[in-house]
Amino acid sequence: QVQLVESGGGLVQAGGSLRLSCAASGTNFKINEMGWHRQAPGLQRELVANITGGDSTSYADSVKGRFTISRDNAKNTVYLQMNSLKPEDTAVYYCYADYQRYLWLGVITRSWGQGAQVTVSS
Repeated sequence: QVQLVESGGGLVQAGGSLRLSCAASGTNFKINEMGWHRQAPGLQRELVANITGGDSTSYADSVKGRFTISRDNAKNTVYLQMNSLKPEDTAVYYCYADYQRYLWLGVITRSWGQGAQVTVSS
């Protein structure tokens, strides 16, 4: 199994910044795509951003121009830099990684982080 551990959440004032990190650990795996979802109270889970194995990125319209996703393949870590935060960004943020086990080539498994609370005050 591949385990994802998130860090970097917290409380910030509107207009401030936070950076979330998500580190993957395990054995005999190769990560393809990584990304971030978020879920606010009473709302549906939303795909925030993702990054492919070739480092192409996609963003939800609500965060374009404010958030940046990146990855460090040597550390098996994905980051989400969040700038100009708004109260509506308040949510639990979950990272994910799509990976293949060398034992099961061609089978892609998704692993999820434990969630990081981001709270943006007015």
